[in-house]
Amino acid sequence: MAPALQASLLVWWELHGRCGLDQKPWMVTAAGRWPESGEALDPYGVFVAEVMLQQTQLAVVLPYWRRWMEAFPDLGALAAADEQTVLLLWQGLGYYSRARRLLQAARQLLSGPSEDRKPAAPDLGGFGLWPPTLAGWQALPGLGRSTAASILSSAFDQPEAILDGNVKRVLARLIAAPAPPARQLAGFWRLSETLLDRRRPRSFNQAVMDLGATVCMPRNPRCEVCPWQGWCAAYAAGDPARHPVKEAPRSVPFQVIGVGVVLDGTGRVLIDQRLEEGLLGGLWEFPGGKQEEGEAITATIERELAEELAIAVEVGEELIVIEHAYSHKRLRFVVHLCRWLAGEPQPLASQQVRWVEPAALDAYPFPAANARIIAALRLRLAELAAPEGAGRAQSGGSRSAA
Repeated sequence: MAPALQASLLVWWELHGRCGLDQKPWMVTAAGRWPESGEALDPYGVFVAEVMLQQTQLAVVLPYWRRWMEAFPDLGALAAADEQTVLLLWQGLGYYSRARRLLQAARQLLSGPSEDRKPAAPDLGGFGLWPPTLAGWQALPGLGRSTAASILSSAFDQPEAILDGNVKRVLARLIAAPAPPARQLAGFWRLSETLLDRRRPRSFNQAVMDLGATVCMPRNPRCEVCPWQGWCAAYAAGDPARHPVKEAPRSVPFQVIGVGVVLDGTGRVLIDQRLEEGLLGGLWEFPGGKQEEGEAITATIERELAEELAIAVEVGEELIVIEHAYSHKRLRFVVHLCRWLAGEPQPLASQQVRWVEPAALDAYPFPAANARIIAALRLRLAELAAPEGAGRAQSGGSRSAA
């Protein structure tokens, strides 16, 4: 069955796959064409793209990848960059640990010889300083088996099977898997290895990913145009959207976060830099913390700023409320303007704190939710500065923006 599946998929992909120059620019040669069988690509562009694609769709990744390649055109440029510059360029893409790990990997690759790296080779097929094995790629920060295999397959046309989210969905429907893929990963890996076309591994892996992204989609799969329709057990059963079977939904905790946008007497705003650990490590934010049961949100902000920064503030008007969902929790940020009263800000729960002019906030990498806080702050400051807002500034607004 595997040869028939391989042949039908590759025929479909050559007609309908995402192999245009504007769709996956990291998958084209310096001459601007799709690589021939066995021809190597620049691994750096593939490496960056594969890490970006770990948690993000292709359409979202494309502009980020292009900006990244302009700023850091090669491994040396990335390794020489400071973390804040890297995080600022990544801002809005989410899962920021990926950016930090890319930087760590670049420095690791350039730090010296490794048993799993060959000397630089003049031919296009040479690995140079890049790992030639799956284990070598997996030794780099943040690379699992599927990402490592996809890099080797894409850049060097190596016969490595992959198992990303799209591929899992395609395979789960192909065999009408009765349990979630996470519960039978070993079997899914075996199936992926069995189906891989070892004569054209790069093209086959790109094809099966494209099939999952454009035809065998999570909802409303386009079975009528699927090249594997005749072999698909889920289609034959009459309800392919039932697969992959999902785990029972987990309850997602909900938290309310009180946030203080603290202004001093000159109009500067206080920000702090998160500790390195966690998904948002190293990013800047407006200080605050979790609301305790029965606590007023203004009291939350006063308490958190005292505990985390050793400052006293007067909590003023509400600036904005933001709902934000992560994979593991839902948050509501209740943001208030605050006036700094006393205490030299101390980074008691962060790396560092800074007073910053509102116009300079764009120079700092913030989590996505903070972009809306910054926009609301600037709008409110503009309103207070306008002549018609003078009366408001003398009343309720003066408490918050002074």
